[in-house]
Amino acid sequence: MRAALFLALALFAAPAAAQDTARAAEAAADRLAAASEQLAAAQASRDRVAALTETVRAYEAGLASLRDGLRRAAIRERSIAVELEARRDRIAALLAALQSISQTPAPVLMLHPGGALGTARAGLIASEVTPALQAEAQALRADLQEAADLAALQQSAIGTLEEGLAGAQTARSALSKAISDRTDLPRRFTENPVATALLLASTDTLDAFASGLARTIDAELSGSAPDATARKGEIPLPVQGQVLRGFGAADAAGVARPGLVIATAPRGLVSTPVAATLRFRGELLDYGNVAILEPAAGVLVILAGLAEVFGETGEILPEGAAVGLMGGDPPASHEILTETAQGGGAPQTETLYLEVREGDVPVDPATWFATG
Repeated sequence: MRAALFLALALFAAPAAAQDTARAAEAAADRLAAASEQLAAAQASRDRVAALTETVRAYEAGLASLRDGLRRAAIRERSIAVELEARRDRIAALLAALQSISQTPAPVLMLHPGGALGTARAGLIASEVTPALQAEAQALRADLQEAADLAALQQSAIGTLEEGLAGAQTARSALSKAISDRTDLPRRFTENPVATALLLASTDTLDAFASGLARTIDAELSGSAPDATARKGEIPLPVQGQVLRGFGAADAAGVARPGLVIATAPRGLVSTPVAATLRFRGELLDYGNVAILEPAAGVLVILAGLAEVFGETGEILPEGAAVGLMGGDPPASHEILTETAQGGGAPQTETLYLEVREGDVPVDPATWFATG
């Protein structure tokens, strides 16, 4: 009996810390519901492009928030399971001891072979241990209930995920169409398509192409050139993601490029962080689809690796305007649940290359962008 009581005192040394993941997941679901309402309103908005751009951002934020909540829920559920597994032998030993005690008649249980003094001491120990046993039993019950709630939360998220993913795809498609129908943006110049084609055919480096861009202008218009010089060093990155390689860093093949490589989620929205002139859009050398922006006179921002590029060359894009979408296929809801069940975050399988040139010379993008 004494061995069982001291084993009970040692059991469950530290209670598990509870995490309010359900509230985070509920907030994410609310954000997705708001994005769905925003999508319906954007279809009738006077400025459909701006409204749909914000809707795509809202869906991306809501889905990212939901995935983060599910990931934390999965990590917590696994943590509880590991803790309970680690205690399994000790719990089994305690239960066996308690079962043996429960089968002993109460008058015999309270007797001690040491006589009255031993019996009194055993009673004192039992009176002190009982509240501790009750507290630990409640903690165990809370852990089991939390694990069950977290499992139910992840299961119930399937519908929310599917609706969010479908809504995001609808918003992206509507945005692409709205931009293709747009005719109200000011233009700084009109492009000479023949000169552009000749430049593409005659250059084999990005340096040469960027240097020859001026020759592709057919006629200058009255639009005033944007100037983001005052925000130099504080401009946000054009896409949500993580910088994989910095300025001049070599890749796995030993190739160093004077720009940033940013990992992004599939179909991520790329936008202009400041007002800029669209100087070029299309396929370029081995860079894939490219958009070249001019946020200030003599400054070019090259964005390469997009799946879709929006806008017309010569247009002045306002701050926050959609430039394009990254490639890849967004994961299905069951794939997301599998990833989060393993404790993983949102996969960033696409890469955007960002280069900044001042007067035909590449400079560190960190001089213009807030890369941190």
